[in-house]
Amino acid sequence: MALKPLNDKIVVKRLEAEDKTAGGVFLPDSAREKPKQGKVLSLGEGKVLETGKRAVFQVKEGDKVLFSSYAGSEVTLDGEEYLIMTEDDILAVVG
Repeated sequence: MALKPLNDKIVVKRLEAEDKTAGGVFLPDSAREKPKQGKVLSLGEGKVLETGKRAVFQVKEGDKVLFSSYAGSEVTLDGEEYLIMTEDDILAVVG
């Protein structure tokens, strides 16, 4: 991937939206909600602290994470959509 985040930024690939409800009803594309889960693809070097050192991330590449609806900035590169966000935008690591 040619997308390298800077400082405390994280690149996340949003997971695919569910096409069926729990009750078995298939949803058209227009009715699907954007998923709030993704996979961490890349990490920056970490936030620069007052001491000049860099903070260590609590997430790592490959983690499946939950984030809020409006977290990060959406970017498209080579036809693929990614989110660039800070670690503060991530709510939890799944499983």
